[in-house]
Amino acid sequence: MLRSNRPALALATLLTAGAALAQGAASAPAAAASPAKKALVAKLLKLQQPGIESMARQLVEQPALQLLQRADVVLQRVPQDRREQLAKDIQADARRYIDETTPIARERAIAIAPQTIGPILESRLSEDELKQVIAVLESPANRKFQSLFGEMQRALGERLVADTRSSVEPKVRQLEQSVAGRFDALAAAPAGAASAASAAKP
Repeated sequence: MLRSNRPALALATLLTAGAALAQGAASAPAAAASPAKKALVAKLLKLQQPGIESMARQLVEQPALQLLQRADVVLQRVPQDRREQLAKDIQADARRYIDETTPIARERAIAIAPQTIGPILESRLSEDELKQVIAVLESPANRKFQSLFGEMQRALGERLVADTRSSVEPKVRQLEQSVAGRFDALAAAPAGAASAASAAKP
């Protein structure tokens, strides 16, 4: 369900690099940015728009993912003949929420980026440093490297899953059983309490 977080990682890398470049000038008094500097910041934000959009999408997806994880545990207690359809219905609900909510968050993130990220870049990076960062982001080598990220991520993920399956899957099952047991105990508690109260009556 979740997309690659490559653009968001690129945005985080950009901000980290910017802070490092400006470490010596961090305590300098703030000055109004020149029109040329504002134009460079605007260009940099435009280059990082995919990262801003990805960050917004991840914020939207997080509660849906958490809900699906909780639902998956509960689904293990649903009869097999109903489990598959119920799982599909829940996933469809989550997908609808993401599809409807992501554009709202994405548009707002793009709108507020100049007022939130912009001042950080203006105050922490010089015009020359902004030009250097833009040159790196626009370089053919960087574009080629970024285009390989999905392939590299898949290769690492597939190997990691294969190498850790025998160790991780038993722990996942143990966690699922533990959580399901807690749900069972919670569901049984009221009935048990009611039975005890009835038995105590004269």
